[in-house]
Amino acid sequence: MMTDLLIDGMLSGTGVRDADAGGYVALDDIGLSAQLVADIANWQRKYEHAHFTGFPANVVASLDEEGLVLASRVQGELIDKCIGYFSNGRMERLA
Repeated sequence: MMTDLLIDGMLSGTGVRDADAGGYVALDDIGLSAQLVADIANWQRKYEHAHFTGFPANVVASLDEEGLVLASRVQGELIDKCIGYFSNGRMERLA
């Protein structure tokens, strides 16, 4: 499956990674709505907190559910892109 962007909660990332070229993209540069940019940034902060608390399983599960919803929302706004999701807490791709 070709993926252009991955929603990814990696520490020090932006929440959106270029799946093909690598590296994180600036949320303001990819054409997302202001509300979605704010929601991704908020989710990213929560994922960073989970990192520092040792990725409790219940917290990671909740964050991944939220992240999958965010991936779907990004897909809805960037219809010309293929959007996936990577769980940093589980260290595996979920979508």
